[in-house]
Amino acid sequence: MINFVYLSKGLNALARAHRMSAMAGHLGAAVVAGYFIGEQHPYLDSRVNKGIEGDLDRIMAGESVFGAKMTKNAKIMDSELFEAFPKEKPNENLIDGIAEALEKNIGKPRESGHNVIFASIAIHALKEHPDFATPSIIDGIRKLIGLFDKAHPGSGYYGKAKGRITGNKITLPEGDEDGAPHYTDLRGMVEAVLDAIINQDPKVNSVGYGGLVHVNNHAAAIVDLADYGYSELVPAAIASHHQHMRLWRNLPNLVNELGPAPFSKFSPYTADYWTSGQIPYDRALLTHRVKTMFGFDEMTAAVDDEPKEKRAADKLRYMM
Repeated sequence: MINFVYLSKGLNALARAHRMSAMAGHLGAAVVAGYFIGEQHPYLDSRVNKGIEGDLDRIMAGESVFGAKMTKNAKIMDSELFEAFPKEKPNENLIDGIAEALEKNIGKPRESGHNVIFASIAIHALKEHPDFATPSIIDGIRKLIGLFDKAHPGSGYYGKAKGRITGNKITLPEGDEDGAPHYTDLRGMVEAVLDAIINQDPKVNSVGYGGLVHVNNHAAAIVDLADYGYSELVPAAIASHHQHMRLWRNLPNLVNELGPAPFSKFSPYTADYWTSGQIPYDRALLTHRVKTMFGFDEMTAAVDDEPKEKRAADKLRYMM
């Protein structure tokens, strides 16, 4: 199991992230997600648990690219995000306030789905452990989600000539002429994401909109919204995810410029991954590795297709 202390520390950081930046939500969300991997997989090899906790410790120590390092004139340091709040009486009814904040910006993709990802991870944690649903925690997380109200969909890299372009400036093919799968429900969304994971090929290297990591995590967040009683948000969330998926799928293949896409030899659920001495920390993986592991399990719980889940689980290492 992963030490329970990470759950409270992660929620503290989510609630304080608005004091730094919207993207600072990465830190707390990753630490919360890392804790829940232990609940999802209570019998993991102790070396896997140690590796995950090592990632979480690195995040809290200030190694994340999404903390004070990327925030000009930061008024709070990464380690301070995780400090305890003064004691307050919890109120589980306040959790709905996070969904209310999310409802204001869920209709369009925002920063590669981070509005939904951060809100959903917080809701998952607080519904499972309502003793942490204090006014300070809920109010802080609502403020974090509110920072996404006017955010763009994220950005993609379109090669040397064009550089990075935000998704609101990209014109996609009309309809589904790009071959993107069409879906309007949870099962269709999850199956489309699993197919994308299964079909990964190092000869295709595109960069942007958070990559398949965020397509996965965004879908997982929507599944959890439905599971925890916020089905009224799901139709708009799925439409937003479909737009996210299309933006990602329409990125150019830059393998000639960037080389083959890197991938891991081992699954992150095995000790070999964590003891190989080849754990990557580039591509912002420090805050995304555990969220992707957590998200994959949450997402696949929405469909009953064990063969497809196994094929996708094997290719998860392509995102690590």
